[in-house]
Amino acid sequence: MKWMDEYPHTYKDCVWLDFGFLEKFMRDSLVAAGVPGPDADIIADVLIESDRRGIDSHGIGRLKPIYIDRIRDGILDPTTHVEVVRDRKTVTVLDGHNGMGHVVAKQAMATAIAKAKAHGMGMTAVRNSTHYGIAGYYATMATQAGMIGITGTNARPSIAPTFGVENMLGTNPLTIGIPTDEDFPFVLDCATSVTQRGKIEHYARIGKDLPPGWVIDEEGRTRSDTAQVLVDLTKGKAALAPLGGLGEETAGFKGYGYATVVEVLSAALQDGPYLKMLNGTDAVGNKIPIPIGHFFIAIDVEEFIELERFKAISGDIMRELRASRKAPGEDHIFTAGEKEYLTWQMRKERGCPVPAALRKDMETLRKWYDLPYQFPWDA
Repeated sequence: MKWMDEYPHTYKDCVWLDFGFLEKFMRDSLVAAGVPGPDADIIADVLIESDRRGIDSHGIGRLKPIYIDRIRDGILDPTTHVEVVRDRKTVTVLDGHNGMGHVVAKQAMATAIAKAKAHGMGMTAVRNSTHYGIAGYYATMATQAGMIGITGTNARPSIAPTFGVENMLGTNPLTIGIPTDEDFPFVLDCATSVTQRGKIEHYARIGKDLPPGWVIDEEGRTRSDTAQVLVDLTKGKAALAPLGGLGEETAGFKGYGYATVVEVLSAALQDGPYLKMLNGTDAVGNKIPIPIGHFFIAIDVEEFIELERFKAISGDIMRELRASRKAPGEDHIFTAGEKEYLTWQMRKERGCPVPAALRKDMETLRKWYDLPYQFPWDA
């Protein structure tokens, strides 16, 4: 498979570390930053699952800059207090009180699954939460329970609406997990923008320029200066293109529309902040909490059809798609979740790639909290 042959060269400047080592390091760092042990276990599990799947934009690379730095800045509460605001037969509304998003999100999806087991479908809306890692983690919780899982979240403004240049919407993933009879479920986990902020952060860590068409400036011109783009996204001087690209010719209005759907479901159902309210700064530029919202839906397949039959049909659909005629020069057609599964098959023995910028972050955390760790590159 051509993709698998090219894969190792993507990480030629990285040190490869054992997943168990990294997960423990993340847990210990979080506990040292004030996160209770059981919550640190959940957060580390979500982050390491991202690295296992090859979603390097949302794994250990976000431990320091997104979570621990925010705890230290006082805009993220390391102790998570989840409040049940509303509880109905099939619906729950939770308030995360600016705690750790992973902890809130795992409880929210577990609640939706429990509702679905009792009533066929369940939905949880969450307010005053924070970044919850890869959305696919929670959709997969549902597939493991024999259910269809759907989740979405709003975020700091990044996407410009079609024909606009101002970053208004978050990258707002709309994520769906479907159980199959294969070794992995179908999990479509992607932003409603051409790329997401985490991917740009990953490019910055490995020193790579952005492709044209991902980001535009205030004049609508494309930008490729990765590090400065990250700065200007927070200042409103740059914006991401919606899924489909700029304008209507390549159907960018579709990504813009889906991003808007996620914004409404993440904010309006639970009476939470939206759009520019999630900038993360006050009127004079001081950092403030980013109280984002999420939604989680679980659908019990057994209410419609026998689960094994559903999984067989789903699997047949995936296999027929992969077996269809391929474009010249291509040797494989992928279905959602397949690359992540194959990445884990490759990484489970070799470990997780850690580029130089991430190694520096790990050294900083070790120093801040006097953690008793030795890294392979210390010598």
